[in-house]
Amino acid sequence: MTTYRIGLIGLGGMAQAHIRWLAEAGGRFRLVAVSDVNPQALAAIGAKHGIAEGKRYADFAQLIADPDVDAVVSATPNDVHAAIVRACLEAGKPFMAEKPFTRDFAEAVPLLALYERRPVPAMIGFTYRYTPAFRYARELVRSGRIGAVRSFASQYLQGWGAALYNGPFVWRFDKTVTGTGALGDLGSHMIDLARFLFGEFEELSAQMRTIVPARPDPRTGEPVRVEVDDFVSFQARMTGGVMGVFQSSRNAVGSGNQHEMSVYGDIGTIHASTLDADHLVLVREDEEGRISRSLLEVPDRCKATQYEDFLAMLDGAPTDGLPGIIDGYRNQAVMEAVIRASETRSVVEL
Repeated sequence: MTTYRIGLIGLGGMAQAHIRWLAEAGGRFRLVAVSDVNPQALAAIGAKHGIAEGKRYADFAQLIADPDVDAVVSATPNDVHAAIVRACLEAGKPFMAEKPFTRDFAEAVPLLALYERRPVPAMIGFTYRYTPAFRYARELVRSGRIGAVRSFASQYLQGWGAALYNGPFVWRFDKTVTGTGALGDLGSHMIDLARFLFGEFEELSAQMRTIVPARPDPRTGEPVRVEVDDFVSFQARMTGGVMGVFQSSRNAVGSGNQHEMSVYGDIGTIHASTLDADHLVLVREDEEGRISRSLLEVPDRCKATQYEDFLAMLDGAPTDGLPGIIDGYRNQAVMEAVIRASETRSVVEL
């Protein structure tokens, strides 16, 4: 059984999760190289995980070109997503890259063209496809358990950006680095989950807002203007006329990581949330007209991890629903439509 040698790009907070997930894969992965622009992080992570000094790269392109690296995992800020994906495609190196696919749609277009010329096994990190409750909701929707789906409501709320906390100006608020704010950070997950459950977006309208207009520079304390959204809402018509309402904010005090969806069908409703990932609520009306609410435990068949899918892809047997390059590209196209709809105060067709 093949053990894949992994090169990890980006050694910030998300890197710790990826390192843990790699270690939990039953010996099928081995971390052999790391890359980061921060020399202290490079030295510390490299030493902690026994990475040879010659495999600690300041330049991610050198890691991607390393013949001892079988596949790449990228966990970086948004401004280098496109360059890393491009380098992997040009090198023919399989990869998993964090979402959003790119900083904006303009960066996504040439990457899709390159991928179509030089396809490589690739995965985009839409992690909520692997939330058990959402996977079970998908199964119930597809099996007709709630009848024809007419509408759904999706929200993804966090509270860390609220004015109450006077949070500093970090890269997630820097438009040159992140492209968008709550939309790309949280909204991209809502968009992907909607596509995972219901199909493609056909048209939408939207509003975006910057609630906290300035944040203190972490070094000087001086206010820095925020040019990205920290609240976004939009409504959309999906494949088959399914209507969706979306809301995302990083200013929801009391919300840690609250991603949830309610799905409304002709004969029932499903409620699923990250707050209870192993259960969902099914609402039905019985033959006597009584409404019942059942807390259903997610069956084991609906439990899969992102790295199980990554491994299946590398083994040459990608699973149904694995988020790939096309998913990343279409996600970016929807986000571009949200921005355009908000700016023009119009309905945008996709």
